[in-house]
Amino acid sequence: MAVSVSLNVNGKSVSREVEPRTLLVEFLREELGLTGTHVGCDTSQCGACVVHVDGKSVKACTMLAAQANGTSVLTIEGLAPNPEDLHPMQAAFRDNHGLQCGFCTPGMIMSAVDLLQHNADPSEQEVREWLEGNICRCTGYHNIVKAVLDAAGRMRGQPQAAE
Repeated sequence: MAVSVSLNVNGKSVSREVEPRTLLVEFLREELGLTGTHVGCDTSQCGACVVHVDGKSVKACTMLAAQANGTSVLTIEGLAPNPEDLHPMQAAFRDNHGLQCGFCTPGMIMSAVDLLQHNADPSEQEVREWLEGNICRCTGYHNIVKAVLDAAGRMRGQPQAAE
């Protein structure tokens, strides 16, 4: 028995009939083709699937698509103002070598953007604590933290030079 799901994804209204057990991450990837949201562990341990639901970071492997009914979802594909530009967090990850294989990057970026919505000027320790739920298999944490701190400066209008 299918359930109807209607939500706003990256500024566009979408409606689909899905199985009740469909996870939000599956809905985004398989129904909408938004493959930037990665499936890493399926147990909410790695954070590769982080998206924003009504402005808050959520691990999309822990939420059913039906639970997201009526919400607004933002994925990595919708983060930048338009496809030709990068969000300041994405640019900071690029400029500070905050990505290696790139598998964790979308979840890291989405989590970090949520952090900066709560705390525009975090300390290094606050960044590390906030990102504890995101795992980088390449151990790029130092550059990831540098990227988040750089993006915080950029988003406050104070660009920081990459070291």
